[in-house]
Amino acid sequence: MLEEKTIKVAFFDRDGIINYDYGYVHKIKDFHFVKGIFDVLKFLLTKNFKIIIVTNQSGIARGMYSESDFIKINNWMLEEMKRKSITILDVFHCPHGPDSTCNCRKPKPGMFYDAIRKYNISLTKSLMVGDSVRDIQAAKEAGIKNNYLVNTNYKKIDSEEVFLCSEHGDLLRLLRKNLSNNL
Repeated sequence: MLEEKTIKVAFFDRDGIINYDYGYVHKIKDFHFVKGIFDVLKFLLTKNFKIIIVTNQSGIARGMYSESDFIKINNWMLEEMKRKSITILDVFHCPHGPDSTCNCRKPKPGMFYDAIRKYNISLTKSLMVGDSVRDIQAAKEAGIKNNYLVNTNYKKIDSEEVFLCSEHGDLLRLLRKNLSNNL
């Protein structure tokens, strides 16, 4: 029997992880990459991970910016990463507000399910990096068990499936340690 080929994916939240979250970032002039994010992404690429961004963008539903504004800043972000030799496989976003009944707004797992349907993703080898418990909840519900929460507000979380980090340097150290042992 042939072994089914699958890819391992590092899912990333955007605001607060890829870029500093100043609240509803939708203009290029306000988009600033978080210190250390390029090192983290490059390390994961050397470990044969594909990178997918999953991001709630409720500013669209709230009328603060348009879908085309999001696409413009997204394309700019991808070009900036490409200049750093970082390829992002895909970006999934939820344009709905917090009162929506959609299945894509984290903590619901819809964006993950969309990615899993689109790509042949190994859930056991994949991981999630987020700055909110809702990021981790969505990933866990989708079946991802290796989750990293980068946030100084959490000192402890009730789950053995979550690695806590205070900043991207800590995240990189944890990834290096954990990925040399497993995945």
